[in-house]
Amino acid sequence: MKRIQYHQYGGPEVMRLEDFEPAPPGAGEVLVRVRAAGANPMDFAIRAGRMKMVTGRSFPQAMGYDFAGVVEAVGDRVTRLHVGDEVLGGARMKSAGAFADVVLTQEKLVVKKPANLSFEDAAALPTVGATALQALITKGNLRPGQAVFVHSSLGGVGRSAVQIALAHQATVAGSCRDTAGSEARALGIDPVVDFDFDPASLAGRFDLVLDAGGKHSLPVKAARTMLKPGGRIVSVAPTPANLARSFLPGPYKVLVTQPVTEDLENVVQAASQGTLRLPIARTVPLSQAIPALTELEQGGAAKRGKLIITPG
Repeated sequence: MKRIQYHQYGGPEVMRLEDFEPAPPGAGEVLVRVRAAGANPMDFAIRAGRMKMVTGRSFPQAMGYDFAGVVEAVGDRVTRLHVGDEVLGGARMKSAGAFADVVLTQEKLVVKKPANLSFEDAAALPTVGATALQALITKGNLRPGQAVFVHSSLGGVGRSAVQIALAHQATVAGSCRDTAGSEARALGIDPVVDFDFDPASLAGRFDLVLDAGGKHSLPVKAARTMLKPGGRIVSVAPTPANLARSFLPGPYKVLVTQPVTEDLENVVQAASQGTLRLPIARTVPLSQAIPALTELEQGGAAKRGKLIITPG
């Protein structure tokens, strides 16, 4: 079997496509033959060592979390899934391993894939879909008829949040690059502003402000300006500063995405019904994935769309 792994934390240069021997599934675990895997910014952050308190210092470590595939083997106490099931889900944070021929993970991190969803489309969903859902519903307490502002509305989490909010009968405004305004409006966002907008122009309009930005994070002062009385601000970036701010009294909360099976099932249902779709910018076989991942990390590809890795 092959997978992308690394023998020390670092930049793109530490990635290697190497042979490995998958362990048999233990209690509550499933072994999945990967048919497609989706890249996320967190893949690069973890490989760089920013989560070493969780991932530890034992090497080699594998890369990749989001995947879709076919169950190849199950361990004891696995009840929902069976050999041959088409599934999608995530690898465990500590072990990762979705950029591979097979991945071993926990049953609770995996759900069945609808027949009308391709493996590629399914692999794009887990992390960004669950993050958007938990930011809006779990942290944001979104209700029908409310007004939402999504900062960085055409990124993976932002685009998912826009579609989930619209499906919950909310109205959605958002920010994006000024060259992508027409794409944002086509998604149902109104009004659309660029990243350098004046928050005073939207003062007091929103029940929920979601900061889904990465490099273009929304200043807290701007988010507060846009809130209605009693509104909520949710950030999906659990940086130390944001976590500290979230413990203070006030409307600001930060989301640390949790592996909740029901949330993933809800995301998959939305995708199956056509209310949640994520664009795929590029698909490459596993043998060519390291150059594609490097290009993506360095900003050269998949600006608005997922990089998907398939077998081969």
